[in-house]
Amino acid sequence: MRQLGVNIDHVATVRQARRTVEPDPVWAAVEAELGGADQITVHLRGDRRHIQDRDLHLLKQTVNVRLNLECSLEPDMLAIACQVRPDQVCLVPEKREEVTTEGGLDIVGQQERVAQAIRQLNDHGIEVSLFIDPCAVQIDASRAVGAQAVELHTGAYANACLDDRAGLSTRTGRQAAAELLIINHAAQHTLDRGLRLNAGHGLTYRNVQPVAAIPGMEELNIGHSIISRALFCGLRQAVADMKSLIQTAAL
Repeated sequence: MRQLGVNIDHVATVRQARRTVEPDPVWAAVEAELGGADQITVHLRGDRRHIQDRDLHLLKQTVNVRLNLECSLEPDMLAIACQVRPDQVCLVPEKREEVTTEGGLDIVGQQERVAQAIRQLNDHGIEVSLFIDPCAVQIDASRAVGAQAVELHTGAYANACLDDRAGLSTRTGRQAAAELLIINHAAQHTLDRGLRLNAGHGLTYRNVQPVAAIPGMEELNIGHSIISRALFCGLRQAVADMKSLIQTAAL
């Protein structure tokens, strides 16, 4: 059964816009669980633009499903992860100027650094996933450095789907299909290398099912689309709707 990880960063973004106490992402995690979330995902950034240390510590104490922490390779982030001990850490690239994570982590170019981080996290009982672009060389490198899973970056596919919906070009439908084929090939390569298969970035209610239907897909992490829908129907219902799409995708 495909698992849904709900990223609650955007709830914290609204709170931090006013530097106040609401909406509380810890409360959001409860609503997400009640809606059927299998995992709560948060990204603790170096600039603390949304999720705060307080949030992470409280989520560790209160979340009843899996807790997935996205963070960079920086030593202070790894130290926090080892202290909190979430169920999983997904190592991601991080640039201060970006609005959201853009592009996958380059494993090939920094294998020893990534391998050392994985060993450190594994020694504290934490599973490690690597957020990477859907290409064979990065998957092979992820296997070589000892990761337990990879999360394939679906941003190019998601962007092509948005262009297609906007009617910007007759080529965009073909582009979305081509990007989906790339993800499918990467997914099979991931499974062939004995790694757990996850995916995420830019997935919405309109484009999630083709990705969820990929054989061997284990976990999808989705945030912005769910939180956006929740403004109109509530977070519990928004999560339930996404969960239903994921579970029925492969039927």
